[in-house]
Amino acid sequence: MTKSVVALVGRPNVGKSTLFNRLCGERIAIVDDTPGTTRDRLFGEAEWSGHAFDVVDTGGIDPTAGSRKSPLSIDSADFIEEIRSQAVLAASEADAVLFLVDGISGITPADMEVASILRKTQKVVDGVAQPPILLVVNKADSSRQRDLVHEFYELGLGDPYPISAVHGTGTGDLLDDLLKVLPQQQQEVEDDSVKIAIVGKPNVGKSSLLNRLVGEERSIVSNIPGTTRDAVDTKIEYEGIPITLIDTAGIRRRGKVDPGVEKFSVVRSMRAIERCDVALLMIDAVEGITAQDAHIAGYVKDEWKSTVVIVNKWDAIEKDNYTMLQFTDRIRQELNFMDYVPLLFISAKTGQRFDQVLPVALQVQEERLAHVTTGSLNRILQKAQGLHSPTSRTGTNIKLFYGTQVRTDPPTFMIYCNNPQLAHFTYLRFLENQIRKEYPFTGTPIRLVLKPRHD
Repeated sequence: MTKSVVALVGRPNVGKSTLFNRLCGERIAIVDDTPGTTRDRLFGEAEWSGHAFDVVDTGGIDPTAGSRKSPLSIDSADFIEEIRSQAVLAASEADAVLFLVDGISGITPADMEVASILRKTQKVVDGVAQPPILLVVNKADSSRQRDLVHEFYELGLGDPYPISAVHGTGTGDLLDDLLKVLPQQQQEVEDDSVKIAIVGKPNVGKSSLLNRLVGEERSIVSNIPGTTRDAVDTKIEYEGIPITLIDTAGIRRRGKVDPGVEKFSVVRSMRAIERCDVALLMIDAVEGITAQDAHIAGYVKDEWKSTVVIVNKWDAIEKDNYTMLQFTDRIRQELNFMDYVPLLFISAKTGQRFDQVLPVALQVQEERLAHVTTGSLNRILQKAQGLHSPTSRTGTNIKLFYGTQVRTDPPTFMIYCNNPQLAHFTYLRFLENQIRKEYPFTGTPIRLVLKPRHD
């Protein structure tokens, strides 16, 4: 089912991120047991009355950037152009807009400007203004504050919804009315093709690789970072196998994402990762692997997607007999939480080794769909338990009784034990490594689920 997109728009400090977290709840996690995989989320999934939709937080504008002034001493008008660009893009990309204002400070010039922009960007479709805009008056924590929201009618966006994003007051009524204006969820057309997303930072050669794979100029190629704004689907066939190639905009650290167009292009890139089977993570050989490359890899892993690491621009590197080995060691070190992924050193510009990309990606997809028999899995678990059975602080050993693979895509194993809480994440990593010794699942993450068995 295709999901609707709801954008949160408003000047800084009106509570967009607070409402974002409330709507998305526990789905937004910024802490991971694996070192180096903590990352921000630009969008999350919310659900209300059985209807799932994506929520986009357009926050992140820092009014103090490049200034020593306090945030309290800076008026929103000082960065009205940034707010304007986000408002325009929210209206063009989202299925509905939640326009947040501050119920305590009242209407500001920035609020008036954004309201005007949003009204002008709406289009009338079948007599209805699209996208629908719901005016949300946040920080209306008391009954007295809720009684004063009538002043916001001046913005010309209809009835205001007084809420408290912190306490959740009024959010139920807001979401009820939001669902009424969202488009009906449509069943996606069945597509049996292998979906391969080309992801990475801006200007690493994603569009150049796409053009090589397709054999024609299907995407604009430029050395200006961020040229590709949309996630572009290209249908091809390779040795009788249907493939959908998804070219995406470059992904940058949240603090490095320019307000407006690039922020929304990042959102589209993240959604492309969600719907792919295999992600081709491109790294710039000249620049070397960076923290942001690891950041993107972590996001791909979070979505349980299979991965091939593509080191591009290999033709621009001065090499000796040890260069590739040194690059490999460095990448393995930085992506130690994805040590199962294959590496390819290519040049999309010259065509060096690009003919290996699709065969390796399809091999990874086959591994993603592999199945381990229950007998083989339990033999591996029994052997692993004999090699290493950790003792908890209470002196109790974890006991693995039996396991079975309950699904593929990605491979998921249900393992029954005496107490799942006794298994540290390092022990789960040990079990994963034992499975991979016999069944490599190249390029594909493995999900281990421990459940208690009650006699």
